[in-house]
Amino acid sequence: VQLQASGGGLVQREGSLRLSCAASGLTFSSYVMGWFRQTPGKEREFVAAIDWSGSNTFYTDSVKGRFTVSRDNVKNTVFLQMNSLKPEDTAVYYCAAGRFLPDGVEAPQDYEYWGQGTQVTVSS
Repeated sequence: VQLQASGGGLVQREGSLRLSCAASGLTFSSYVMGWFRQTPGKEREFVAAIDWSGSNTFYTDSVKGRFTVSRDNVKNTVFLQMNSLKPEDTAVYYCAAGRFLPDGVEAPQDYEYWGQGTQVTVSS
């Protein structure tokens, strides 16, 4: 199984980025897909998730109204559209795939597969 995240970069405050995560080696449409982020010295933080069908999405409060998670089950890809970016959004962003999430979509320990991470830096 491989999850390949891309789309990170350097952007100014209030700018936008679109992250992509291409999955292979798994039945993509059977998995909840999540996005997490991490900064040095801090625990991995939940950002957003989308259920297998794309019908239900979940966001941490700090990104609601600014970020949008979506998926394409034909292309086996999940996206994170990030608008109105703030310096505090600076982090390495990871995509993750999980089938059974007994602790909820926000719990990183329940996800089975992880991408390698992509750096997002928002300058002020």
